[in-house]
Amino acid sequence: MGIRERLSGNEAAAIAMKQINPDVVAAFPITPSTEIPQYFSSFVSNGSVDTEFVAVESEHSAMSACIGAEAAGARAMTATSSNGLSLMWEMIYIASSTRLPIVMSLVNRAVSGPLNIHNDHSDAMGVRDSGWIQLFSENNQEAYDNLLMAHRIAEHKDVLLPLMVCQDGFITSHSIENIELVEDEKVKEFVGTYKPKHYLLNTAEPIAVGPLDLQAYLFEHKRAQAEAMKNAKKVIASVSAEFEKMTGRHYEFFEKYKMDDSEIVIVCMNSTAGTAKYTADCLRENGIKAGVLKVRMFRPFPAEEIAKALANQKAVAVLDKADSLNAAGGPLFEDVTSAMFVNGVFVPTVNYIYGIGGRDTTESEIRNVYMDLIEIAKKGKAENPYRYLGVRSK
Repeated sequence: MGIRERLSGNEAAAIAMKQINPDVVAAFPITPSTEIPQYFSSFVSNGSVDTEFVAVESEHSAMSACIGAEAAGARAMTATSSNGLSLMWEMIYIASSTRLPIVMSLVNRAVSGPLNIHNDHSDAMGVRDSGWIQLFSENNQEAYDNLLMAHRIAEHKDVLLPLMVCQDGFITSHSIENIELVEDEKVKEFVGTYKPKHYLLNTAEPIAVGPLDLQAYLFEHKRAQAEAMKNAKKVIASVSAEFEKMTGRHYEFFEKYKMDDSEIVIVCMNSTAGTAKYTADCLRENGIKAGVLKVRMFRPFPAEEIAKALANQKAVAVLDKADSLNAAGGPLFEDVTSAMFVNGVFVPTVNYIYGIGGRDTTESEIRNVYMDLIEIAKKGKAENPYRYLGVRSK
């Protein structure tokens, strides 16, 4: 039986880290993720964990310290947001290219400038092709659960890639919700002990980490990373199934909400899924067959599975909380429509950029998206596929 608690998303993340008890945590404060290392530092000081906590001078240093620790054979974790992730950018790529399964809690926040401390997904989208696994979390419970599964996924011998667990800044990170924690001993058994095959402190096998890698080998190493990301799909599915046996909580690559008979569907990520589900419920009361597809696993991207899930819809809207600024739609829209096209699924699909800089997205706005989808379904085509939701016009 789980432990009932009331926690914010940041508290939930810190408690997950406490239960995991990593060897090293290196972090630098940045809103809205600051509370995670702050809470965790109290667990270090009171002896709840035996983690080496490294208070560094920047986020670049935080990821550098995690890389050094992980390469040495330690299990390392960190947390950051927005500009902090941007400052890590060089080391984010080095972490993945050297195949170090670091786990990071990313509390999503708009990337400057202009300066904004509130939520959108521009930070995560900025590193979506960096070679990190990305799991998104609708609520505090999912953020906690994803962190408990993270090391099992990242450290698997067929994966060995770093992993970030994303949650919406302030919306979930600072909001208190009911949550069910797993008992400490069960977490310890589930996560297991980190036993890397190759590491710097292994005196029986001297190795180099991150050496010069020129024309002769870099291509092959990048291909190996791509294969590891493909392998992560089956590992995520397997670990999620094992987690369900322990907790009863079911997680797939994405959640299909009321899609058994749906005709119009919104695709979204993180906390917006809650508003979309509520709106779909309201529309169902009026006989409108609305559904929601909530993406949990963004990297690796479940292209074939999403295309299959959307194949029987009459119209689809993809909501992006970040704009690619490419005149061709947001990053989630690009991936969804690419997946549909490659897999022979031709359903009218539109993109809505929304919520930039923490702009509230209301039930009435989501309802308007569904109303647009009804009209698109009637026409059988989507005019003006690149749209904005909740932005003031000129």
